[in-house]
Amino acid sequence: MKTTVLVDNTDGIRVKGEWGLSFYIEYEGKRILLDAGLSNLFAANAETLGLSLGDVDFAVLSHAHDDHANGLVKFLQMNRNAKLFIANGCYEDCYDRKHILYKYAGIPKGMLSKYADRIVRSNGKEEIVKGVWILGHSTPGLEAVGIREKMFRKESFFKYRPDDFNHEQSLIFELEDGIVIFNSCSHAGADVIIREAMEQFPGRRILAMIGGFHLYKRDAEYVRQFARRVEETGVESIYTGHCTGENSLRILEEELGDKVHRLMSGLVFEI
Repeated sequence: MKTTVLVDNTDGIRVKGEWGLSFYIEYEGKRILLDAGLSNLFAANAETLGLSLGDVDFAVLSHAHDDHANGLVKFLQMNRNAKLFIANGCYEDCYDRKHILYKYAGIPKGMLSKYADRIVRSNGKEEIVKGVWILGHSTPGLEAVGIREKMFRKESFFKYRPDDFNHEQSLIFELEDGIVIFNSCSHAGADVIIREAMEQFPGRRILAMIGGFHLYKRDAEYVRQFARRVEETGVESIYTGHCTGENSLRILEEELGDKVHRLMSGLVFEI
């Protein structure tokens, strides 16, 4: 399988970056778009890289945050046929809290209704096409992550609850010698997500974990402990960037060595 990073925080040689993430994945004759970044930059970068979004067979939204979903309207306009797979818990209700104020941080408002005929909701473990799976979280207690990260879901005008990330899902590819996991922000924890996949695909090698790890706010000791937990999973390669953070990336490189590969806009890699 071949992956092109359409958007990451880091500029590439020929393409720009932004706070967001978007992948163009080629697997067994299928072209898949995973996320579409914070703006329409992913589309401009795809054109520069010679990739046709009109040829994408289907798209997947990793979770309901704006830095992964804002470009999706552009994609749905450019590609008239591809379905968009979202988690069953994905709605226009994600907010960040700063002090006592809540700021909307979700998918483009109105997208779910305007493109209802193009959207497919997934629930739990589901095979989209042969060898390509969507996997939702099975780990309890993720509301604690929402509290820690100050991420909430709006229930009514004055009522918010901690995010439990039932709108977040992994995209998993079966290769002959193991599986590859994509989870664009890994809010539940990349180590937790790897173990969720191991439970669903017992005995398979974990060839790679790909995505942001949401460590940019974490201190050095937290990251070192996290790295040890990831090492214990036996994952063979890590491709990360976006919300991982520069300091945390350096620590992961120190702890995990050449297992760690940095994402950047325009990066192409094969597994």
